[in-house]
Amino acid sequence: MPKITKAVIAVAGYGTRFLPATKNQPKEMLPIVDKPIIQYLVEEAVASGIKDIIFVTRFGESALEDHFDTNFELEAMLLRTGKKELLSHVQKTYRMANFIFTRQGRHLPYGNGTPLLCVKNLILPGESFVYMFGDDMVKSDMPCVKQLVDKWQKKNHSPIIAVQEVPKKEVNRYGIINLKPKSSDQMRSAIEKPDPKDIKPPYLAQFGRFILNDKIINIVDEFYKKEKLGKGNELWLIDAIIQYAKTNPVYIKKIQGKWLTTGDPLRFMQTAVEFALDRDDIGKDFRQYLKGLKL
Repeated sequence: MPKITKAVIAVAGYGTRFLPATKNQPKEMLPIVDKPIIQYLVEEAVASGIKDIIFVTRFGESALEDHFDTNFELEAMLLRTGKKELLSHVQKTYRMANFIFTRQGRHLPYGNGTPLLCVKNLILPGESFVYMFGDDMVKSDMPCVKQLVDKWQKKNHSPIIAVQEVPKKEVNRYGIINLKPKSSDQMRSAIEKPDPKDIKPPYLAQFGRFILNDKIINIVDEFYKKEKLGKGNELWLIDAIIQYAKTNPVYIKKIQGKWLTTGDPLRFMQTAVEFALDRDDIGKDFRQYLKGLKL
């Protein structure tokens, strides 16, 4: 049986909603308790069987690259002072997987499909891979990526889109998937950030987890070469998926778990609280602290 071994993680944004904190560091390096956002994503992918992690970065993101590399002086100090548990945490970051970094050139258009142009030569013909947005996190018993991979195996290795239902008032924040008539999981089309009055339930919002293939990359590349950009003059991944779905099956997977985004300060703080409360070491004390606040 074919296996998915590669995950592409898009981390080429500027994180402008978090300025000045992101002036000299990637937004994905902001910590959720004591781990950066990006490490949670990598751990999710690795726990799902991924061996190769491909980061699509931009200029100025050396902190992210350094995080997944060795730090000889730090490790030597931890070993010398007997802090073996901390040493294991540090070494885990670069031993989890094989890490590959590729830069997204400034000449390329803005959009969440653009990182795929940068990995075109890293994906083999006929190969499927995981695609992740760097600011979406999922709390679940089974890793979100593993849920997608399992569905991919059952659906003859067709592309899979992670979705969760959202309230009608929030549909203008996401890409909303429309299903084929009489189907509970096959995509017909999608609308990027629609007006709530223009769509009908169920409100299935796609978020930053996909299983794609090289054919979808080729469609994105064709759109780019023909300057066929989408809404807001951006290169949207969903436009390529819609094009692919006209002649090939694309399926959704309703994720079992809680989708949490870190795309803006409010939701970042909400996500941090959720993960802190789940911690065995600090969760109980933190919960007591929250209960004592005069809100």
